[in-house]
Amino acid sequence: MKKTRAWIALTVAIFMLSACGQPEFTYVRDREGSTYFKVPSSFTQLNAYPIELYLSGDHPNSQAAQLRAQRVWSTAFDQSAQPSVAHLLGSADPFVYSTVHKLTDEQRDAISLDRLRDFILPVTEQVREVYVARAMQSGQSPLFHHFELISDEPVVLEQGARGVRVRFNYQIGNDVQTFDQTALLDERGAMVSVLVITCQSVCYRQRAAEFDKITETFKLLRLPGWMKELQ
Repeated sequence: MKKTRAWIALTVAIFMLSACGQPEFTYVRDREGSTYFKVPSSFTQLNAYPIELYLSGDHPNSQAAQLRAQRVWSTAFDQSAQPSVAHLLGSADPFVYSTVHKLTDEQRDAISLDRLRDFILPVTEQVREVYVARAMQSGQSPLFHHFELISDEPVVLEQGARGVRVRFNYQIGNDVQTFDQTALLDERGAMVSVLVITCQSVCYRQRAAEFDKITETFKLLRLPGWMKELQ
């Protein structure tokens, strides 16, 4: 009997140690430590470089791609059983993409809340019209169809930083994909941090509360000496 109890106690202890060894979240900071968020550890982290090439249209061996790599940090997480960066634009499972951009002087002069809305995909009416026109000029059918705005909310930040959270649908192929994007501009007007959570619309409606919890962790961090830079 004593041996049986000892075996049960050992089994429970091993189970508890195993459970303690599995963190609940993956904690994420960008290259310079200015932006922070966390995702459940059930997500697989991916190399987001192919996403950067797709969004920018740059050739990987071009000078533009090399310069962009110096200014842009990004990462991606996929909860699919078969993770892929392609799931940013279509998946029944949640996908998270985050990027931090050091703005050029030209970009700093032009930044606005509308630019934040359009930072990843065309959201505002003007940019959506430009997107469709360019696709038609190239002889290709637009990938994104039937835009639907779900919500558009300003994000209140301290010390002059500002942001916007916009949720919207696009039909991509035969499915409707929901995008939940939060874009933040730091107090210097020099850096944009973006978090996108996406999955098919049915998935998003069922799991919106989970995605809200991820978005709530998305923050700008003040590094040592940040006040001196403002002066």
